[in-house]
Amino acid sequence: MTDADELITVSRSDLKHRYEIHVGDVLAGYTMFRIDAAGRLNFPHTEVDPAFRGRGLAQTLVAEAMADVARRGETVVPHCPVVAGYLRRNEVPGLVIEWPAQPHPE
Repeated sequence: MTDADELITVSRSDLKHRYEIHVGDVLAGYTMFRIDAAGRLNFPHTEVDPAFRGRGLAQTLVAEAMADVARRGETVVPHCPVVAGYLRRNEVPGLVIEWPAQPHPE
């Protein structure tokens, strides 16, 4: 089996507060979320193992995570640059986004 043939899956782990992307049976990356007092999912960080970089896995991970959040009717607050960048470039039907307040320049 070649790398291109390996199954890529994305799943949500509420226990670990993150979405995970696996290549075959190997954890290749994740995007973390924290649930705030209002029930919103704050996404602070996304990481892909260096061995899997350059394959578009971060984009696949975030795309699947945001689609799942939309299906669940939850709200996203994107703090992570990867998540924020994806949401600026892509429409996710049904997703509610609350952009974090930007610090004022001094």
